[in-house]
Amino acid sequence: MRNNSTLAGRLKRYANVSTSMSSAAVRLIGERYFGLSVDHESLAEDLTHALGSLKGPVMKIAQMLASIPDSIPSEYASEFLQLQANAPAMGWPFVRRRMAAELGKNWQENFTTFHPEASFAASLGQVHKAESKEGELLACKLQYPDMSSTVEADLTQLKIILSLYEASLNAIKTEEIYKEIKTRLWEELDYELEAKHIALYHYILKNEASVRLPTVIPELSTKRLLTMTWLEGTPLKALGDLSQEKRNCLAYNVFQAWYKPFYHYGVIHGDPHLGNYTFSSEGILNLLDFGCVRKFPPSFVKGVIDLYYALLHKDKDRAVAAYESWGFMNLTNDLIEVLNLWANLLYEPLLADCIRPIQVDNRGLYGREIAYQVHTKLKELGGVLPPREFVFMDRAAVGVGSVFMHLKAELNWHQIYQELIQDFKVEIVEEQQNKALKKANLL
Repeated sequence: MRNNSTLAGRLKRYANVSTSMSSAAVRLIGERYFGLSVDHESLAEDLTHALGSLKGPVMKIAQMLASIPDSIPSEYASEFLQLQANAPAMGWPFVRRRMAAELGKNWQENFTTFHPEASFAASLGQVHKAESKEGELLACKLQYPDMSSTVEADLTQLKIILSLYEASLNAIKTEEIYKEIKTRLWEELDYELEAKHIALYHYILKNEASVRLPTVIPELSTKRLLTMTWLEGTPLKALGDLSQEKRNCLAYNVFQAWYKPFYHYGVIHGDPHLGNYTFSSEGILNLLDFGCVRKFPPSFVKGVIDLYYALLHKDKDRAVAAYESWGFMNLTNDLIEVLNLWANLLYEPLLADCIRPIQVDNRGLYGREIAYQVHTKLKELGGVLPPREFVFMDRAAVGVGSVFMHLKAELNWHQIYQELIQDFKVEIVEEQQNKALKKANLL
């Protein structure tokens, strides 16, 4: 990330990404227009290697695309999901300069201790552990330098990635996907906005004893520095051997933390990355990183519930009404059939009234086979333009589903979901959403 603070570094980064994309372009155009055979698995591996070495937003974009059902072919999704969120951390001289830029030259006087080495380093910034003058442990999330220029360059490359996919494979129209990722990525650079998102979730989950959130320290926070209370916990991958009862309890807590905000307030945490939560020794979920939070119209949430009941009762008319309420147009019988196939990918665990794992075959990439069928049929039909709301709605569903798979949880998902949606009313969600947004100064 250090090179990106200079013009030369940004140009080098742009050239490196462009070289990877140009190589992919030549191969994909050869397939599309000259009938040449392309080894997509090999191409996916090459792109993953190139993007992984660059880190930063372009790597985050690849992870986003990999977790959105059918936004890219399965060969690319399986490779991109292997990209790690850990980027090389800035060294101490860089950290001191960045902290001075945010809090002034005497910034260290605000802390009893400040760890010079980063505890976590991700695609857009890194976290340092510190201690306040009052003895409270803190997490200082510091944005990498010159990230606006880096994001601008990487979004340009995202357009290339998506246009290549659309031109070559012709299954998903990518215009809305690009707009949505662009909006959310710019929001993630605004730590003042993230502080408001944390306040929003504090209000929404105030009565959830099974979820714990960080508290922002406003006087030690800026647009590019977010100082919060430190939450001690164990990452999901390091939990070790747990009883089935414990695994089920953790999964239930994750389900409530993700979906209660959506169905009761029209709000969702759009980044269900494994690194964004840890668990206390009592099984309490520590929910972290609120850079990507998405608000939905209550009518959209109603459409999600309507489609669930349509699939549950095999009611085609109700399914069509749900799709139309989201903005799908020109719905032919063939397209409805494909959309229902896609919908069953997401809803299938919620339809059967029994205790079961989230995915019965548990073979790895969530819904890979069905996603491939959807992709193939959409290609035959000339493609579809999904509403932009689906980008992070689907990403959250797939990401949380992957967590349940990792936990090997076995629950009656049908009953849990029924309990969550049983009292849903559009006007109530609208009222609760407005109240929560006002409380968090987001209206």
